[in-house]
Amino acid sequence: MSAIKHVAIILDGNRRYAKKRSLEPWKGHDFGAEKVEKLLEWCEEFNIHELTLYTFSIQNFQRPKEEVDYLLGVVKRTAKKFMEDPRIMEKGVRINIVGRYELFPNDVIEICDQVMLKTRNNSNYTLNLAFGYGGREEIIDAVKKIVAKNPVPEEINEEYFANNLYLNSDPDLVVRTGGAMRTSNFLPWQTIYSEWFFLEKTWPEIEKEDFKAVLDEFNERERRFGK
Repeated sequence: MSAIKHVAIILDGNRRYAKKRSLEPWKGHDFGAEKVEKLLEWCEEFNIHELTLYTFSIQNFQRPKEEVDYLLGVVKRTAKKFMEDPRIMEKGVRINIVGRYELFPNDVIEICDQVMLKTRNNSNYTLNLAFGYGGREEIIDAVKKIVAKNPVPEEINEEYFANNLYLNSDPDLVVRTGGAMRTSNFLPWQTIYSEWFFLEKTWPEIEKEDFKAVLDEFNERERRFGK
């Protein structure tokens, strides 16, 4: 499994998980956050050094205000845990926020900035949190950055463009939980050669055995990179 360097996951199904247990749908995000803590342990065990999680999309702003506020509360509590957990620094985990997180309330922006600042010099593991993220929005923002630099057209190639994205790192594999078989505007540039896995279980239901099964299947696939 050492060949797998970067895993990306669409964390889908939190609300359905809660509904099955007769809870308010948005309470499922608490269970989802707890599972992320487990996931970090699994990645260490399986020697995966970069992880990108789709935590809040641009479209999520359209959900009921009560749910959005609750989800932002989960984000703040989770970020605070990362700030206080000594293992984050001991194990060298760098945390990045990728997306238009400036659209969030000031207290959320502040905690995001704090956790990125505290971990910015860590280099053993990287945790990218796609927060206020949209794939098309990422490409639009990259174009705006490039235009602002006024480059010579001949300078612009794939590498140049990728360097202006929120995330300049291509996942080896992408997992979507929750049963839906769509990509949902997640990393359209970075995932053109990624292997995709769609799991029926909701995100809080995923266990280490499920994660390992995906890694095992990935290692059995032959990646062609478009050739």
